[in-house]
Parts: sequence; C-alpha cells; structure tokens
Amino acid sequence: MSLPRTLGELRRSIFSEERLRTRHVKDELRENLTARLRTNGDAPVFAGIVGYDDTVVPQIINAILSRHNFILLGLRGQAKSRILRALTTLLDPHMPYLAGCEVHDNPYAPICRRCREEVARLADESPIAYLSPDDRYVEKLATPDVTIADLIGDIDPIKAARGGHELSSELTVHYGLLPRANRGIFAINELPDLAGKIQVGLFNIMQEGDVQIKGYPIRLPLDVALVFSANPEDYTARGKIITPLKDRIGSEIRTHYPATVEEGIAITAQEAWTKRNGHNQLLFTLHLPNYVQEVIERVAFAAREDKKIDKRSGVSQRLPISAMENVVSNAERRAIRNDEKVVVPRISDVYAALPAITGKLELEYEGEMKGADHVGRELIRAAIAKTYDEYYTGANVQQIVQWFDLGGEIQLSDSVPAEEALEKLKGIQGLVDKLGPLSVTQKDSPEQQVSAAEFILEGLHAHKRIGRSEERVFKAGEKKPEPVREKSFEPDEKPYRPRRQFN
Repeated sequence: MSLPRTLGELRRSIFSEERLRTRHVKDELRENLTARLRTNGDAPVFAGIVGYDDTVVPQIINAILSRHNFILLGLRGQAKSRILRALTTLLDPHMPYLAGCEVHDNPYAPICRRCREEVARLADESPIAYLSPDDRYVEKLATPDVTIADLIGDIDPIKAARGGHELSSELTVHYGLLPRANRGIFAINELPDLAGKIQVGLFNIMQEGDVQIKGYPIRLPLDVALVFSANPEDYTARGKIITPLKDRIGSEIRTHYPATVEEGIAITAQEAWTKRNGHNQLLFTLHLPNYVQEVIERVAFAAREDKKIDKRSGVSQRLPISAMENVVSNAERRAIRNDEKVVVPRISDVYAALPAITGKLELEYEGEMKGADHVGRELIRAAIAKTYDEYYTGANVQQIVQWFDLGGEIQLSDSVPAEEALEKLKGIQGLVDKLGPLSVTQKDSPEQQVSAAEFILEGLHAHKRIGRSEERVFKAGEKKPEPVREKSFEPDEKPYRPRRQFN
C-alpha cells in the first residue's frame, strides 16, 4: 500500500481527520488489544513472556482496557522491561505525523508553533512522514541526576540567538524525552530512583495531559501512555515513589519469578544462547539432557529459598540463563580439546559455571561469612539432590554404593574425553545398567552415557551415600562414628560422692 506523502493526500486516505483527531494512544492500544483477544483466542497476548498467562498478563490487559497508566512492581530479572517494550505490538504499523516535527505532531491538530505555521503556509502540500511502532516507544532509565529539562524540556538560548527569537517564544524550546514521546508510549524504568521534585514534574502530564516549560506560558497537550517499572527494594535502598504520583498511577501490577521448574526451563531455553552452530567454524551437535536443565533451574529455586541469600534483593532469572550458557561453553571447550563432535553437558560443567552464579547472589551475613563460592556449591548440591530424587526415588542403587564401600575409587575431571571416562565408569558394578530412568541406553553416544552416569554419582554424593574430593575423585562416604552410650545407674548402685574435707 502506498502511503500518503502530503496533507492533501492524507485527507483522501484511510487516515481520516475524524479518526486521527479523536483517537488517542490509549484508545489505539485498547482497540488493537481488543482485536487481538477476539481473533487470537488462547494465543499469548505478548510473545516471549512465559509464566504470566494467569497472573500478570490479565492484569495488564485490564489496565490497557481501562486506559490506565500503570507500573510493574517486582524484583530484578522478572521481565518488567520486556513487557513494557512488548506494548509496541499493540500500536498501529504506521502513524502519520508532520515531517520534521520533534514532537510528532498530529497533521490535523498540530500543537507546536513551528508545525502550526507550516500548515498555515503550505496547507495541503505539508509533507507527511510516518512512525513505526518501535519509533513510538521512548524509554528512560531513572537516575538521581535526571533533571526536569531532560524529561520535559528547556529554553535554548542558542536557538533563540540564531533565529532572532524572544526567549519566551515556543520556537526556542528544546524538547525533552516526554514531549518527544508524543503520540506514543513513554516508559520510566526504576521509578524510585527519580528525585522527588522530578517526579512532581510528571503530575500535569498524567492528570491534565499537558506540560509547561520553564515557567513560560507554553502549554503542550501531549498524548502519551505512561508506564513505569520499579523494584520494591528501591523504596528503602535508594528512594521512593512519592504518594501523589502513586495516586495518579492507575494500576499497580506485581510481577514474580517462575512458579514451576518447567516454566523456568522454558524461559531459560528461550533466552540462553545455546544454538551456536552458526557462530563457529567447527560444527557441533548439542545434546542438552533434561536433568542438566533441571539442575540449573533448581539452583535458582534453591537460592530463592536459602536463608543465606537476601530475599529482598531476589535471585534474577538471569542466573540460570547465564549459568546455562557457561555450562554449554564448558562442554564445548571439552569437545574442542578432545576433537568430539557431540557436545553433552555434564554435572561437572555446572560446577564450572560458578562464576555465572556467584555474581548474582546478594548474601546475608551468614552467607558472607561462608563465602559466595561455598554458598554456590551448596546450592548446586541441593539442586542435584532434588533432581536426582525426581528420577531415582525408590531405585535400588546399593550395588553402586557397595562398590565404593569396598574400596573402589574413580576420578572424573570435567575435561576427560568421553570414551576414556566411559571405560572407567563401566568398571563400577551396576552403574551403566541404571541409566534407563534418564532415557539413556548403552546404544547412545559415549558423551550421553558419561553425562548420565556422572549425574548418578553426583546424586549419590549429594545424598551423602558416597564421597567426592575437590579433585573430583568419587570414593566411599565417610562412616559416622557410633554414638557413645552413657552407662545408667543400676538400682542397687549409689552415685559417687566426694569425701568431705575437714580442717
């Protein structure tokens, strides 16, 4: 479809004057959302947003249908920014505006002085340009040094001098981010970090729909949908949302972390960079076992429950995403060194991914005393134990444990080749026969068998049935000493009493 390029052509097109004059951004979001709900049925409203279908998304839909400005309130790594950016999918594919206008003026109702004069001079020959949905989204990360001039605008004396204008003229205005978001969506991330006096500057645009610049009688009736994000921790750590501003925000929507391991795995699989065949010269076949994915995801779940980790700060979903990428990279490194064509991550690769885990944990005092590496290893061990129970609860693995109790030992470095490791593992009585619950057979590749067998050994170690040294030598578990029983007094025995001393 050829788009109109002048105001005259626009009047004769589908962009009618009545529609553009009366249809504001919030009306546009509401109409397009209604159409999507009607036609898509049970399909996700926002692509790529996992785990919020029954909680957060319905509240966002209600806010949009109510034409509300809204805020997403949640801990770090809960997809708040992604949701705000996904709102652009509810905007029209093309939005006409007067070409060259900084505030993207409506061709039928310009609000800035320059555009009004241009339309009066050129009439139907006024040039028209178009905004894409992404062009209509403006985002600002709130920081304490943000000023009113950054958000709203200021008078530019240089522009006044060059154009020979009075300082009070609208032609001397340098527009801030908010006017430049006119006829679009304006998002502020981490709202509490914005100074209180700057938050006050948002009052007019939220309630009356206009802004004033530098005290001069310049009124801009902007058409903007305002959305915000905030972390509850910020209310005490760095600032707060002032009460009058909170009162003007239509809906407060709380986000959350994945409710189930399956949801977490889906998010990690979507976000983690694991498909790497197009990014290196040596092509590998990546086989990512389910139990490895579950262990990685359960590390985050365990961290969110651990008392040694600050719950107010939260444990970001970026932890399993980064950990997954490190796990695959460590397995990839092993495959490159050993000239293997199949990349299969092992549990030892999860331990090698500690650098992607420890940096995302805010420790309490007890955790700081033990150290981030120690806490990270404890979390991995707890995740292994939980995952092992999912596959081997009720399984008879006594034969494997007995092999170690009789003096058997085996060292499994994370860099040992799969075929060499498999030969060692076959020497453990009954181990290879127990790979069935992991959907691995002796017909599968050595890489898959080694990964599965190592998982069993790590699971037994996590449950303290066998031991393992820091050099990854699996051996018999430490025997706990028998408790010493105290001898009780017999009925005819008398308790010992020291003799009295006389002077």
